[in-house]
Amino acid sequence: MSELQKKWAKKKLETAAMIATATAALPEFNEADEDALTGTQNQPPFDPNDDSSSASSMSSTGTVIPSPGRALFARPALSSTGSSGAISGTGSSGGRSYEPIPWTAYFERELWLDTSPTTRHHAYLTSPVAASPGSGPGGPTKGRPGPLFVTHHGAGSSGLSFAVVGAEIRKRISGAGILSLDARGHGGTFTTPSESSQAENQPEIDLSLSTLSQDLYNVIIATQKAMSWPELPPIILVGHSLGGAVVTDLATTNLLGSALLGYAVMDVVEGSAMDALQSMQTYLSSRPTGFATLKDGIEWHVRSRTVRNAVSARTSVPGLLVEQSPEQQQQSEGGGRNRPWRWRTNLAATQPFWEDWFVGLSKKFLGAKGGKLLLLAGTDRLDTELTIGQMQGKYALQVFPEAGHFIHEDLPEKTATVLVDFYRRNDRSALVLPPKELVPRVTVR
Repeated sequence: MSELQKKWAKKKLETAAMIATATAALPEFNEADEDALTGTQNQPPFDPNDDSSSASSMSSTGTVIPSPGRALFARPALSSTGSSGAISGTGSSGGRSYEPIPWTAYFERELWLDTSPTTRHHAYLTSPVAASPGSGPGGPTKGRPGPLFVTHHGAGSSGLSFAVVGAEIRKRISGAGILSLDARGHGGTFTTPSESSQAENQPEIDLSLSTLSQDLYNVIIATQKAMSWPELPPIILVGHSLGGAVVTDLATTNLLGSALLGYAVMDVVEGSAMDALQSMQTYLSSRPTGFATLKDGIEWHVRSRTVRNAVSARTSVPGLLVEQSPEQQQQSEGGGRNRPWRWRTNLAATQPFWEDWFVGLSKKFLGAKGGKLLLLAGTDRLDTELTIGQMQGKYALQVFPEAGHFIHEDLPEKTATVLVDFYRRNDRSALVLPPKELVPRVTVR
């Protein structure tokens, strides 16, 4: 071995030894460290100094693309206690705030709409406004109302699930409106059980797909009447999980006519949804049955990575839980006075409707009129029918592998950008034909 080779080999050995020593001295990097190191992003509109959003979309560096067997219309069960017990704590950790954010930070009003003799729907609304000369490119045509994004949440969620992404949409289109309803059996919507359902031992609340689809249409029409709109504005339907099946079903009915520009479906396809139903009861039995405080409920959603954006969790989780009285706690299963905050929606009671929600979804999604957009957290969710449809260019596909099931809550900015671009591609008001040129009349004699 030459002298030069000996020196080179000695240098390599010294370098390797230095790297090994430095690596051994490094502390273990865990999720708590990640939370502490990430910046202050995705702040709520009313508190720009809050640093609680360290679970923002860009912190999801360790995300694994979910498998088709995940529970697609429920929040994943990753309790920080490792059991179904209550989460208790101080309501803050590591300097992060888990204070609830009120809906007034995102919407201009809430509506109570009598959509049927037995149902009073609750919804959040920011009205679309006519475009002004300075509204910027890509917005609605001057003098015409902005688009109305009508959103439908998934099973177990509420209209607040779309609060943060709705605010991001309005940053990009100032005249856009957001209508986000609470489905029956969810949020603030109140439904009186029918006498026939009680007599025939049927579920107290009808959550069939056809009923939810009709509810969504009724809410849109009732909102138009309540707000005295002379006509419906251009509409983009947006649905997450179960909500994706609902908006697709409404699109197939053509009840909205020319007002419907298109519909967007988030993280649900027929094949993987049907597979996920097999493990739903196991999931429901493993998640916490209650929480000591509302802040504890928010903290569980963030720390379990159910919602990977703390601001989204602080906004949406209050709509998922309700505080029970001592009497109600004693009557409920697994009762205990240390866990007064319980799930507002009994997902186990919705089991009779699970298959009805998703059977035939892919075919309806591809066949309905209007622009089509599918947003997924992983391409492994695509079934055969949708894969073929994508190859044929029948719909637009956007994949966010860094997001969990709640794409719009994990990545509100990116989701809003995609939805706004989708609207602009389907906005008919932007299709302005050039004026006809006057051609001199030629007479042949």
